[in-house]
Amino acid sequence: MINRNIVFLSALWAGLAAAQQAKESDYYKVTTFEIPKGEVVEATGFAVMDDGKVAVSSRRGQIWTIDNADQYPDKPAKWNLFAEYLHEPLGIAFLDGWLYATQRPEVTRMKDIDGDGRADKYETVSDDWGVSGDYHEFTFGSRFDPDGNIWTVHCLTGSYTSEALYRGWVIKVNKDGTAMPAACGVRSPGGIGINLQGDAFYTDNQGTWNGSSSLKWVKPGSFLGNPNGNHHFKHTGKVMGDRPPEPNYSGDGRVMEARKLIPTYVPPAVVLPHGKVGQSPTAVEPDSSKGKFGPFAGQMFVAEQTYGQVQRVFLEKVNGIYQGAAFHFLKGFSSGNIGLMITPEGKMYTGGSNRGWGSWGTKLDSVERIDWTGKIPFEIHQMRARSDGFELTFTRPINPASAKPSSFSCSAYTYRYSKGYGSPELENIDPEIEVVSVADDGLSLRIKLTPLTKGHVHELAAPGLRSIKGLPLLHETAYYTLNEIPQ
Repeated sequence: MINRNIVFLSALWAGLAAAQQAKESDYYKVTTFEIPKGEVVEATGFAVMDDGKVAVSSRRGQIWTIDNADQYPDKPAKWNLFAEYLHEPLGIAFLDGWLYATQRPEVTRMKDIDGDGRADKYETVSDDWGVSGDYHEFTFGSRFDPDGNIWTVHCLTGSYTSEALYRGWVIKVNKDGTAMPAACGVRSPGGIGINLQGDAFYTDNQGTWNGSSSLKWVKPGSFLGNPNGNHHFKHTGKVMGDRPPEPNYSGDGRVMEARKLIPTYVPPAVVLPHGKVGQSPTAVEPDSSKGKFGPFAGQMFVAEQTYGQVQRVFLEKVNGIYQGAAFHFLKGFSSGNIGLMITPEGKMYTGGSNRGWGSWGTKLDSVERIDWTGKIPFEIHQMRARSDGFELTFTRPINPASAKPSSFSCSAYTYRYSKGYGSPELENIDPEIEVVSVADDGLSLRIKLTPLTKGHVHELAAPGLRSIKGLPLLHETAYYTLNEIPQ
């Protein structure tokens, strides 16, 4: 009996020790670059040049290139000023020998003709939108989609009105210079990116007609929620059809109601609950590394400015609508993250600023690289909707004995969709949880929720779940936006 107790206590102690030791830095290492002396590089975008150098755009209007960026600090990072005097570039992309920059008034392409490391040829690709001089009229640009398009997303004037052409819209700009309105209903974006399927997504911040910040799918021709820029339909030449009906101005609308009222309205793919997942989501980037950045190949990552973090997003399409779950990924960055890139070689770059908006990262500017250590964290890998609940998959096998209802908690809630600024969580529900099945290999399980509520965020935590090695989940909470319930 004594020996049995010793074995039990030893196993318990080992499990507790393992739990105490597991931390984000075990799996992903953050390297902070030293900014050139006397310079400020508020990183807003990243791209890899044809010579392997990493280009970094800054809010200050400069673009720098970094040689040896992947090897720093083992090799010294060599910084070079490639371009300057741009108007707040918020997204860069490289294609066919040209570096493309999305500035506030236009998409510009540039190249170094004489080989001195500095751009000396500049061409306007598109300037098919307006600016009024308002400080908040940010313009963000994506990388190229498979058809050679950069998707630009345009903040409202002051984040409330649309005093210049196509403020509050998404415009698709082809490399040949042709531009076309792609969607309306934008409020205050923080970044835009393309998933591996070629679909565009952008982040929109909490405010009018946004109960919380979210990741939104830019379905071509769609209305994305904020009507304040819709008067520009008169300039579209009907390429997007007719102007959408007005939403509910009573002050107490809901997303599900708007979907019935406005045929082209597309709900947020993934709500990023305000104060829980962050407050100011920015860049959007897929993991195209095919496993070189860890176990999340193909998933999306979202930078966060206020919290100085990066979040992970799993997406799926149900009944033709994107939805999915948000998870915390990495915290503790030096500044407020704005730009984000994951290279095919499995290097993540991020950086940003705390100027104008406060951030948990206290530095004015930052450029940082994240490397996977090769160790696999114990995480929820995917969260898929089922007709009566969810299926969870894991990066490591779970201990089946820990897969019991008491190991989980769930709350479901929605937000007000209205002209007011933001919303508290509403219509809160605590569904009953039943563990239906656990896979023999321990890599997935099914849970049933009663009730399962369409249109609600389902915040599912699993603090009691353990891996077969006794580890708790590195991040125990998932935030799933249930736009549709599969049959």
